[in-house]
This record gives sequence, structure tokens and C-alpha cells, in this order.
Amino acid sequence: MSATVEFAKMNGLGNKILVVDMRGRADRVTPAAAIALNAEPDTQFDQIMAIHDPKASGTDAWIDILNSDGSKAQACGNGTRCVVQALAAETGKKVFTFQTVAGILNAVEHEDGTISVDMGKPVFDWDKIPLAEEFHDTSRIELQIGPIDNPVLHSPSVASMGNPHAIFWVDRDVMSFDLGRFGPLLENHPMFPERANITLAQVTSPSSITTRTWERGAGLTLACGSAACATAVSAARTGRTGREVAVTVASSPNQGVLTIEWREHDGHVIMTGPAEWEWSGALDPSTGAWSRDATQGAQAR
Repeated sequence: MSATVEFAKMNGLGNKILVVDMRGRADRVTPAAAIALNAEPDTQFDQIMAIHDPKASGTDAWIDILNSDGSKAQACGNGTRCVVQALAAETGKKVFTFQTVAGILNAVEHEDGTISVDMGKPVFDWDKIPLAEEFHDTSRIELQIGPIDNPVLHSPSVASMGNPHAIFWVDRDVMSFDLGRFGPLLENHPMFPERANITLAQVTSPSSITTRTWERGAGLTLACGSAACATAVSAARTGRTGREVAVTVASSPNQGVLTIEWREHDGHVIMTGPAEWEWSGALDPSTGAWSRDATQGAQAR
């Protein structure tokens, strides 16, 4: 078995993704390798999407997802779009079915290059998100940060898209909040036994929302697909928007947009957006040592 595997540096609306080809191998990308890769400016990432041989019939691959701190992630919508683009370029296929720890994901690449991912059904039960305290209505829970009589953020909607999310509704520019300060406090709040993704959301019309996210295990991120999905369904659930919205990710380059549809007939959430290939190379999944393909300039770490 070779010491190195092929990988691609990609992004989904700026969400930094490493797509690693682990097919035909029994080993995994180690947490130590993930931490080492994230420590390098050229390979810094939000999530690693490691493509493994399928475990279930009818699926194209098993996807193992790692955060930049080496922890496991259950879902990554932007990363899934990157995997689709990479495999579509390799195989010519347009329709894929993946398996992750969160379940089955179906995806399709469209003629215009955008990619739709069926993110499944959102979960609103407090014990399945999960929360540390019982809430019968998770569309608004008791949680705040800042002074009791004038909190900076309060009363989030919470949901799971395979991973836990808390959405704080704000009435001004999401970039005007110090999410770098509040994010880690809320991510690790005792209310979230498995930690949580923290999103600030400003509803700008009945069909549009602007977001910014502190991502569990990754920190401030340029974009987070599952957070956009959780925000969209929470907005519809609370009557702030309809069931199909354009989510503008304020922190992404050019403020990229994801289209999110919460289908009424089956409750599934469909996320549509772009993916972008940047460059490729080889890496050691055990140590994180890497090199860029020779045709793209000699670089190694």
C-alpha cells in the first residue's frame, strides 16, 4: 500500500475543503494528519472529505469527514458538493449516492455546473439534536450571551442536519458582531453536549437570508452548507420565510449564494450551489506530509 494518496484542494463558496482519495485502502486520515495539514497555510482547511470504498450496496462511496481540529464531523454540505465535482470529472457521472455517519446523501451535478445535495430531513427533537436540557419547542430556546437585561445574542432556534446547529436571529449586519469572540463560548456551551455550529442570521426578505457561521471544530469559516440548511428550515419553521430561500453567506468571497429548498412532500432539504477546484497533490494520511503536483509547481511539506 502506497504511503501517499491523491488529494484535491477545493472550496464550496469559500468553505475550504480537502478531498482525499482513500479508495482501495483500509487506513484512515488520522487526526494528527488533519492537524498537521491545517497548520500549513497552503493546505489549511475547514473539512477533509475522505472518499472510501462503499460499505453499502447502491452507494458510490463512504465519506469520512474530519474537522480542522482533527475531530469527526457528521455532515458537510459544501464538502459534499466538492466530492461530487471531483468524482464527476473523474467518472463522467452526474448522479451520486454517498454514505456518511449521518446517513445517505444523494447528489447531482447540473448542466450549469452547480450541484444539488439532498441533505435529508432536519431533526428538531431536543434529545436528538442533542441538547442538555429538555425543550418541547426547539424553534426558540432559552440561551443568551451578554448582559441579562441587554443580551448581545439570545433565543436561538436549534436543529440538526446530521450535526447540531444553533441559529441566532439578528436585525443588523451579521458581520458587525464579534463572532470570533462569542463563537467558541457558544460552541462549547453546556447546552450542547456534542458542541454546536453557531450561526448569525439576518432575514432580508421572505425569500432571502444572510448568514455567518462559527463552525464546530473549525472556527470562523467562509461558508457552511449544513448551517445554511439549518437556518433555512428554522426560518420557515418560525414563519420568517417560505420554504425556498436564497442564503447569502456574508463571509464567503463575493458573498456567495446557496439555494435551499425544504420540500413539503417529503421534508427533505435540498441545497444547491457551486464547487471550485484549486489544485491537487499527494499526502500521507498518517502524518499529513504533502506535496503539490509537479505540473502546478514544486512544493512539499
